[in-house]
Amino acid sequence: MAVPVIVYGKSGSGKSRSLKNFAEDEIYLVNILGKMMPFKGTFKYITDGDDVQTIMAGLAKMPTNAAVIDDFGYIMTNMFMKGHGAGDQFKLYNQIGDTVWNFINYIKNLPRDKVVYLIMHDDTGDDGFSKLRTIGKLLDQKVCIEGMVTVVLHSVIKGDKHLFKTNSDGNDLAKSPEGMFPEIEMENDLKEADKYIREYWGLKPLKEGK
Repeated sequence: MAVPVIVYGKSGSGKSRSLKNFAEDEIYLVNILGKMMPFKGTFKYITDGDDVQTIMAGLAKMPTNAAVIDDFGYIMTNMFMKGHGAGDQFKLYNQIGDTVWNFINYIKNLPRDKVVYLIMHDDTGDDGFSKLRTIGKLLDQKVCIEGMVTVVLHSVIKGDKHLFKTNSDGNDLAKSPEGMFPEIEMENDLKEADKYIREYWGLKPLKEGK
């Protein structure tokens, strides 16, 4: 069973920036919007676009032990924007919910040692609680995406530092198993987070031979 991990935060909080320490051949990047990375360099294995079947096919044969889907939330947004003016809205929301639920379960059925990072934006309510930005009540109230994964990293900025919160302070969805990470906050380096996740669950290294 593979491991889906959610990385979420506000725009500009450093979610994409957190990929900068991966070597070019260490991850399979799914670039939903085809946007440029906020750092120099590129990756060897990339799929651009939001077609779910194409993404699943790419994950099934990816030559790396880690994949990053940036920004997973835009799979939902793009489905909504392409379909909201063309008929039954209730049916569209159900299709979006089905797609997300099926996709995360598909990830879990990938081979062991694979870790797939789902980058998403957040929404902050009037009560100050930070949650995932999704489309439709089905995902929020019935599916509960964060409930389908064991690790949620919250990307935040404190002063001049970009950080990952690894467990919640009661105001967000951050969570991880006890003892997986040494601190509640860490630099938002996804390669470093990947190391802790693999060590905790005894998964193969990010790159064979290391």
